[in-house]
Amino acid sequence: MKATVKLLDGVSFEGIADSGHSIVMDGPPDYGGQEKGIRPMEAILVGMGGCASFDVVYILRKSQQQVDGCECEMEAERADEDPKVFIKVNMHFKVSGDDLKDRFVKRAVELSAEKYCSASVMIGKTAEITHSYEIV
Repeated sequence: MKATVKLLDGVSFEGIADSGHSIVMDGPPDYGGQEKGIRPMEAILVGMGGCASFDVVYILRKSQQQVDGCECEMEAERADEDPKVFIKVNMHFKVSGDDLKDRFVKRAVELSAEKYCSASVMIGKTAEITHSYEIV
């Protein structure tokens, strides 16, 4: 896997992945940012949510569960001192579908957290990660 990050202007950057997709990131205004994109640490949090959500949906569908929607609400706390790593992250999954079984959703969230989500495992080296879910 490869990626390139290049300066656009000020403290705004474009990140381009191997897949050809890109994301614009910008620093906060007090560091010269102009609100042109997501903050880099926000991108990490969003990436973690995307990674875990992919796992949950994939595992549920492999278990013959009819998933129509999956939303992961996340809240993170960062250290006060540099490097300001994540120290707490809560992930709450809202999963919808036809006749979803609670035991399957619970197991999908557990498997993602414990085994499959690379981003969660990496961030879990510095942060306490909690998970919850509901079927909507």
